[in-house]
Amino acid sequence: MIDTRRLRTLRAVADHRTVTAAAAALYLTPSAVSQQLAALETEVGHQLLVRDGRGVRLTAAGQILLAHSDTVLAQLERAEAELAAYAGGQAGEVVAVSFATGITTVLAPAMAALAVSAPGIRLRVRDAEGDESLTMVLDGHADLAVAVEYRGAPRDEERRLSRVPLYAEPFDAVLPRGHRLAGGVGGSGGVGGDGGVGGAGSGDGAGDGRVRVEDLADESWIGPYPGNPCHDVVMTACERAGFQPRVIHSSDDFRAVAALAGAGAGVALVPRSALRGVYLPEVVIRPLAGSPVTRRVFAAVRTGAEEHPLLRPVLDALRAAAARARPGAEDG
Repeated sequence: MIDTRRLRTLRAVADHRTVTAAAAALYLTPSAVSQQLAALETEVGHQLLVRDGRGVRLTAAGQILLAHSDTVLAQLERAEAELAAYAGGQAGEVVAVSFATGITTVLAPAMAALAVSAPGIRLRVRDAEGDESLTMVLDGHADLAVAVEYRGAPRDEERRLSRVPLYAEPFDAVLPRGHRLAGGVGGSGGVGGDGGVGGAGSGDGAGDGRVRVEDLADESWIGPYPGNPCHDVVMTACERAGFQPRVIHSSDDFRAVAALAGAGAGVALVPRSALRGVYLPEVVIRPLAGSPVTRRVFAAVRTGAEEHPLLRPVLDALRAAAARARPGAEDG
């Protein structure tokens, strides 16, 4: 009989590529992880791991067992969900992780709604960027993530995570107030200000206040760090426009990005909701011309857990909050 705890250990090592990192994710010592892996190899009668540089990789037998492990662990999630439902379960804590504007847009409104509709559910929220949130769910450190599609997501997440689409949000160009595409407008910047979305454009732009990404090819850029899903969105938009952006300044805080743009340090593409309600007198924000540049936001739980009586009301509340918010919809 294979010990399912050892299967979780094998999955953690496959995810993190080193025994030390897997041990940290599982809150175990490296020696305990090594002992569990050795016991698992004895149970199945095959070598499962080999050294690979400073880390480890799975053997062919290890890959076979890992695929079955994902199926077994997902089924255990379903069993726990059904048992919780049988017990009557809508009371307990759900740990949710999200990027900052996801908290503002859907998690906080969902929390307020749950306080009325399911007061027995305690939602505990943690701030985590997209390169962390899905891993936290897969490692069992969180029950649910609000995340953004990105190229660095776990390769097998489609099998191991159940996803619920929430909303798609457009990106806008953030320009210094004196920029040639800013249109020479006055007043405060930011969405809804005199220099906000939908203001006058210049002759170099699309003619309706919109900015073409390709017109920013020769600019200095300000952007999020690699690993942030928005970094991938910006890089992809520029690649489609035929250039590689020259990123000079980096920050994952979009207010800091806007402040740098206002200081003349460069231009940026920023999700529309990230700067809503922020007073930005030194920048002009313009919608983009052509194909929309968007980030797609979803909720994710471990496969099999989506019908858990604690998680189902939270997912429903997130969908309802997203339907009400529709970030950026009113601005085109």
